[in-house]
Amino acid sequence: MIRNVVMMKMKPDFDASLLEELLARLRRMNCPGTISYTADLDAGLREGNWTLAIVSDFVDVEAYRGYDSDHEHNQIRAELAPMIEEIARVQFAL
Repeated sequence: MIRNVVMMKMKPDFDASLLEELLARLRRMNCPGTISYTADLDAGLREGNWTLAIVSDFVDVEAYRGYDSDHEHNQIRAELAPMIEEIARVQFAL
């Protein structure tokens, strides 16, 4: 199993309603081999946290690669890109 973790820090002037729409679209994705998918805004419990996180689990590397190259996923990425100040990603085996 592969876990994918993404954290994004949005630019100060990001469009919050557009971000919510894009997160909803990400949550609706159903790529083959996806076990679980969580995408949400930071709860604001600590100062200095990033804006949002995505945690997704896939049955194997090929399922992750399918998600990574998925057309809808990459369309959402392109719409998010102008709002992102920083992004961090990691994938690891469970």
